[in-house]
Amino acid sequence: MSLEEIRASAGLNKVDVVAWRDYDDAEAGGSELHAHRVMAAWAAAGIEVNMTTSTAPEAPPLIRRDGYQVTRREGRYSIFPRTLLSGVLGRLGRGDGLVEIWNGMPFLSPLWAKCPRIVFLHHVHAEMWKMVLPRGLAEVGYAVEHTLAPPIYKRSRIVTLSPSSKSEIVHRLGIPATQVTVCPPGVESRFSPGAMRSDVPLVVAVGRLVPVKRFELMIEVLLKLKQRIPDLQAIIAGEGYERSMLEELIRKGDAESWISLPGYVDDAGLVDLYRKAWVVASTSLREGWGMTITEAGACGTPAVASRISGHRDAVVDGESGVLFDTLDEMGNSLHSVLTDEVFRKRLSMGAVDFSSQFSWDTTARGALATLAAESMLRR
Repeated sequence: MSLEEIRASAGLNKVDVVAWRDYDDAEAGGSELHAHRVMAAWAAAGIEVNMTTSTAPEAPPLIRRDGYQVTRREGRYSIFPRTLLSGVLGRLGRGDGLVEIWNGMPFLSPLWAKCPRIVFLHHVHAEMWKMVLPRGLAEVGYAVEHTLAPPIYKRSRIVTLSPSSKSEIVHRLGIPATQVTVCPPGVESRFSPGAMRSDVPLVVAVGRLVPVKRFELMIEVLLKLKQRIPDLQAIIAGEGYERSMLEELIRKGDAESWISLPGYVDDAGLVDLYRKAWVVASTSLREGWGMTITEAGACGTPAVASRISGHRDAVVDGESGVLFDTLDEMGNSLHSVLTDEVFRKRLSMGAVDFSSQFSWDTTARGALATLAAESMLRR
């Protein structure tokens, strides 16, 4: 069924969305990109989509983007209790449907939403809490995610990105497997192969410069790899509060001439970067999928990525890229991909083939069908 047919069959004319961050936020990542693509597709299908999220520096409190409305109404952390209060007072969660985006801290929508609802949960945060918060707050965050929230959400329909993330949600949070639906993310058509490959071995990584990405480990591996591949170059694209620390590591490694941190890269620049790269790398500790991997794959660039939930589905190990468990394995895998042209070309073809099966239309239809099923159950 098309999005329009799903909307009409379930009477989903107005849908509210609650999320921690918006797509325009300086710290926006894969979760925000996913929400933006899905909400834009729903809006194009005739659904009135209203998203409530936290404020962002220098961003207006109310905008319309690609057909849906975004209201930035509270601070970075006050958004959670204020959204809960709005729900209890009936200002949210009484329309045709609700989407809660559970990104670390939940909005506890089962306690206040009266309408059909689904929850986007891309991955369990687990160790991430202690990486980004002081000890006491990290323990609170972990307890909320693993102890308080699971019983509240046991009857909620969860939408996640990958089978491996589903497995973690089921086994770590105790959510019944029957309540978790997998809808992989899409890849946009602009990501395609091109004749722009770098003349020298080029490793590219893309992501927010934050602890969970573990770019400091990537730099450690690259410094050792440079000794084996003298003409190696590397680019780590993205912005974040760990920039100063990473710049210092690069300076101490005397690598400023060959490891660059260009900051934010726009859409056209990102396509160019993927096409120039010989390989895209990820040392991330937690991912719901790893969208940069399939975007690069669509450009014909294979991946060397950590063997974590999400990556295990975004990479077909040995066919579209290579998964690693240790830093030594990462270094050896990068060396193999960069120095063995036959192996690299085989992975490149596999990456293009694998990435071709994903589209945002399919993602949006899968998520809307899940919400529609919840709506039908209430009739």
